[in-house]
Amino acid sequence: MPKQPRRPDERKASEHDCIYGIRASLAVFDVRRADIERVAVSRAVRGDVDPLVKWATQRGIPCREERDDELASLTHSQNHEGLCLVTKPRKFVAQADLAELLSRRKGSAVALDRVRNPYNVGAIVRTAAFFGVDAVILGAPAPHPALAPDAVRVAEGGAEHVALARTTDLADTLARLRKRGIAIVGADAAAKASARTFRFARPVVIVVGHEREGLGARMREQCDTLVAIEGSGVVESLNVAVAAGVLISSITEG
Repeated sequence: MPKQPRRPDERKASEHDCIYGIRASLAVFDVRRADIERVAVSRAVRGDVDPLVKWATQRGIPCREERDDELASLTHSQNHEGLCLVTKPRKFVAQADLAELLSRRKGSAVALDRVRNPYNVGAIVRTAAFFGVDAVILGAPAPHPALAPDAVRVAEGGAEHVALARTTDLADTLARLRKRGIAIVGADAAAKASARTFRFARPVVIVVGHEREGLGARMREQCDTLVAIEGSGVVESLNVAVAAGVLISSITEG
């Protein structure tokens, strides 16, 4: 593939996203290709993503063949899998629209209380998409929570198939959703109710907490119910992404 001259990019990083990983990038191509502004691909995977390359070339979108080290420099990651897209910023769902979405569909969402590890976030987004959960709410103090590039990659395309919302005050967001009649269920290892037998109402938001600290006090106050995932007791708790997966499965079964 002939190389094209690099286009100077003087825009701030906040004005575009960097998506890398084959499945994550191809999901963007399938769902919101109009957002793609630049393509960088390694020779090794060129044949696997040929429709994307041809599409970009036909439309005059900058598309370059890069070495692995060049892709690592562009993505700031060794996990680029040979493909990177520069895209318009991801659109997040407003709180009012999220409430309307969940109410209209009698749907479900997963809220993340200060879950920061991108591998956990990505795994939760992937699981949510797999089971047909409607939305994932990213909650963390300022700066405003976003979806890290590694989380997008780990989600394996799932980030394009769930609505994504974000908030710097998750407790307030949950309170607003409760006022719209949406049930809020929190995960807590010490809760008396069992996630295995609990009957989840719809619409519902399940809330999982910080990897070490669990749910914050303000989040607990907004939960209609707290549920525990019972285990053998040999270890104290599950990884947050695994716990979210168990709860998501319980929601869809209910």
